[in-house]
Amino acid sequence: MRQVRKRAQGTDHRVRVVVIRFLLIASLVAAGLKLVQVQIFEGEALAARAEQQRAMTIPIPAHRGSIVDRNGVELAFSVEARALAYRPVARRTEIDKWNKTHPDEQLNFDEETAALAKRMREVLGDQVVEAEVLAKLRSDKKFVYLVDKVEPAKARELQKKFAHLNLEYRAQREYPAGSLASNIVGRANWRMEDPVPANHSLHGLSGLELFRDNLLAGKPGKQIVETGERTDAVIPGRGRDLQAAIDGSDMELTIDADLQFFLQQKTAEYGQRSGSKRVSAVVMDAKTGEVYALANDKAFDPSAPGGVDPKLMSDPSVTTPFEPGSVNKVVTAMGAIEYGITTPDAVHSVPDSIKIADRVIRDAWDHGRLNMTTTGIFAKSSNVGTLLLAKEINETRFAELLGKLGLGTRTGIGLPGESPGALLPQKQWSGSTFGNLPIGQGLSMTVLQMAGMYQTLANDGVRVPPRIVRATVRPDGTRVEEPRPEGIRVVSPETAKTTRDMFRAVTQKAPNGNSGTATLAAVTGYQISGKTGTAQQFDKAAGRYSDSKYWITFAGILPADNPRFVVGMVYDTPVYSTPEGNSAAPFFHDVASFLTQRYNIPMSKEPTPIVPLIK
Repeated sequence: MRQVRKRAQGTDHRVRVVVIRFLLIASLVAAGLKLVQVQIFEGEALAARAEQQRAMTIPIPAHRGSIVDRNGVELAFSVEARALAYRPVARRTEIDKWNKTHPDEQLNFDEETAALAKRMREVLGDQVVEAEVLAKLRSDKKFVYLVDKVEPAKARELQKKFAHLNLEYRAQREYPAGSLASNIVGRANWRMEDPVPANHSLHGLSGLELFRDNLLAGKPGKQIVETGERTDAVIPGRGRDLQAAIDGSDMELTIDADLQFFLQQKTAEYGQRSGSKRVSAVVMDAKTGEVYALANDKAFDPSAPGGVDPKLMSDPSVTTPFEPGSVNKVVTAMGAIEYGITTPDAVHSVPDSIKIADRVIRDAWDHGRLNMTTTGIFAKSSNVGTLLLAKEINETRFAELLGKLGLGTRTGIGLPGESPGALLPQKQWSGSTFGNLPIGQGLSMTVLQMAGMYQTLANDGVRVPPRIVRATVRPDGTRVEEPRPEGIRVVSPETAKTTRDMFRAVTQKAPNGNSGTATLAAVTGYQISGKTGTAQQFDKAAGRYSDSKYWITFAGILPADNPRFVVGMVYDTPVYSTPEGNSAAPFFHDVASFLTQRYNIPMSKEPTPIVPLIK
């Protein structure tokens, strides 16, 4: 029995040894397999996860380019700023945890927030209201913005004392001249719609700020930095994977800030004097088509607190076309000379009316049959005489001239919302259409397109599409000129000069009915070539042209004998019964007078010759 018991005990010991050895081997195998899995199959992912736990991506903002006038006057530029934010719920939780573990160093949330609100008022002044800030600090929200557009130095001063105050980078757009050229420049602000915070930046809302946003904004960069354990504190010198930011380009405009200021003041003044719904005006270089000023009677201040009325952010000078009235008679004048139909001194027998299809057209004043010179037809703005000449030009050639003058198509100036105006293709003309177009009804155009017709005259028959951006300046300082639009030959140089000379009579003052329609546009010492216009507005409700609502227009060239500038303006629904509301000639006179002084334009060598209009 004793031997059997000994053998049994020996057998049990060997079994235990075998089991233990098996378990040890199994454990080693499992550990080896796990090591292989971690190092070979999961190593890269785990390493990346560890890296993320101590690395942080910091966006590097791109600086938005400035916008300047032709002389380098800044119209828009960016400055760095900060937004102050706070986490009320998290801060309460932190204070509660602290107080539980530090019974002798208790913190008080109300006292702390009161001190922060008071200090913000002391540092930021009128930029904040202490009571409003305190209400945000003590709210039950997880995250609140306290104030925007804070100077970086002031933001750092506040955070130095209140470490739990969050600072966020901002860029603030400054418009030092307020409403000056605001309809052109537009407005940009800090945008946060993108779900990726790194993409938050200044972006345009209107004007060139919107239309050239990509050029101005540049491209943000990023850098991966290492942070301390369980903190956002960046470890100095441990930045890597740098993707440099590409700053935006500066933009140089063709406008002259001083002239722009003057024109804006005058459009507002004449808007009030004429009782118009709207007044727009443009000053254009006679040779290059560069726009020196483009204004409306209403503008906006893009930096005004509280935002801007969206209705004021558009630019009616390019978005809102109108029927030009007699200003459009320049097309007939050019065609009649170009095709050899008449000469300036030729005399025409002009009746009191003319029938075109089912329409009877009369002149603006009652008269019997008159013997009028070609010059007189346009200087006196005879509808009947104009239509007599247009019939000899014929519809096809007239339509070709309209096309060459750019009517019915956008100028391509590069401002948002530009309208092409309205011009029916010739194949869609009705019998009475040709009774409307030569006298400036039945088509519409912007003030830019209208001025472009007269720029054609001033530039010896070559129309140059207008432009408003002169050049861009890259971040490295390289200046890149904007492409100059190709000129379009409309009529011969001889035709342009002859027509330009004929239209000088529009401003002449002479006895015996030989005065033109715009004597008030004349400028002493300078030859002026131009044309008045009055167009009935179409009443959609009545389905016909109104007898009380008009467009009043003027387009002129200064000086006519050596063109330097072209000026165009339009009144929308002025009080026509008043002297200020039935002619834009005084407005042109004021602008032309300013131009002669601003640019030291030499006087004409000879006074405008007085020519007969009626014989």
